[in-house]
Amino acid sequence: MDAVRLEVDLHLLELRFADARLLEPQAVEKLARSIERDGQIVPLIVVGGTSHSSEATDSERLVLIDGYRRVAALRRLGRDRACVERWPCEVAEAVMGVLARTQGRSFAAIEEALLLRALTQGLGVSQRDAALRCGRDVSWVNRRLTLLSALPEAAVAAVREGRLSSWSAARVIAPLARANSAHADRLLHAQEQASLSTRDLGEWFEHYQKAKRSVRERMLDHPRLFLQALKERAEETGSERLRVGPEGECEADLWRIKELICRVRKRLGMLTPLSQELVMALTCAQVNFEGLQDDIKRYSEHDPDRDSQRRKDSQGAGPEPARDQPSFEAVA
Repeated sequence: MDAVRLEVDLHLLELRFADARLLEPQAVEKLARSIERDGQIVPLIVVGGTSHSSEATDSERLVLIDGYRRVAALRRLGRDRACVERWPCEVAEAVMGVLARTQGRSFAAIEEALLLRALTQGLGVSQRDAALRCGRDVSWVNRRLTLLSALPEAAVAAVREGRLSSWSAARVIAPLARANSAHADRLLHAQEQASLSTRDLGEWFEHYQKAKRSVRERMLDHPRLFLQALKERAEETGSERLRVGPEGECEADLWRIKELICRVRKRLGMLTPLSQELVMALTCAQVNFEGLQDDIKRYSEHDPDRDSQRRKDSQGAGPEPARDQPSFEAVA
């Protein structure tokens, strides 16, 4: 039997997988404006019911498989009916069919993980069968479930309610929770208070991975203050670069090169006999350093500022005596 299009009341829909879908308020608001302007174009996907008519009766409960954002948008518009497409299959098969589809919006990784958990734990589908019916391999299913197992329930709830992006959950909270669950909980709490953006969390986590233990504690206590300090430091660095110009940057780099050379010279005594790779690296460094010396010498000889100063000095001193004549002082 083919899929059947129906007009149903929203109260007839069983929102069984509401906890496995991300509503994202901004996306719902955008979808509501689209439906208000053009009507509902894409039907909801449901299973259940036995009627073949274009209307569903009150006794027919339909399980909503796909279209949770559309339901939220319709309710925001104050509408109580929706166009649905009823699939002639079981719930588990319908969920796997939705996951396998490539058209429409793509699922976030955590959203896929929530649906897969509903399949494997709630509906008794094995990981192998889920992978096969979704057109994926078993490792994909396992990665999604592993991601979900690493996330605290508070993080899952925050993502579902739109208070935390799925990217932040997968790239920041999940790896942090695997390494230190207490720190992940503290970051979630701090994020709620400071309202850090996805970009803020990514930048914070990048520095957290490089920080010492004592610094990490302060970063967790005051993430917004830490990011503000980073911003101020970057502004100071930019101002300093603007002040010293490219000449100052080159000078600083040359002092760093000098420090590196001194450090290498101290270590060479412990490395005898020298390996062939090390000798080649030293030779390459020497060639580049000699080239740098040649460049500095060439640019110094043709310094336009110095040439300009020479011209000013000569103009202020009056006419230069002829080369084949003695100076006035010599004649006197």
